[in-house]
Amino acid sequence: QVQLAESGGGFVPPGGSLKLSCANSGFNFDIVWLSWYRQAPGKQREVIATISQKNITSYDDSVKDRFTVSRDNAKRSLELQMNNLRPEDTAVYYCNLRGARDGNVWGPGTQVIVSA
Repeated sequence: QVQLAESGGGFVPPGGSLKLSCANSGFNFDIVWLSWYRQAPGKQREVIATISQKNITSYDDSVKDRFTVSRDNAKRSLELQMNNLRPEDTAVYYCNLRGARDGNVWGPGTQVIVSA
């Protein structure tokens, strides 16, 4: 059974930084692509960063050059470093396998609020 739990969110001013973490179990971590997603108020959930088993990364244009996704297969660790945060980054952030849809298991997410 896949289990996911995001942490590290919070309230930060514009320009601030946060690092999100994804606790996980129930699947073969080291052989899957993983993604970070976010859902802003009134909007659909969107994928913002993806990382392959071998650390190939891709980013949505909205977070490129500001966010960095990383993983450590030995530690089963997935993180998202977010720098230079903007008010439009305000959202609930989720981790999951690449291509996850509403019918997949999702964690509770972690809230990020960027505001002065």
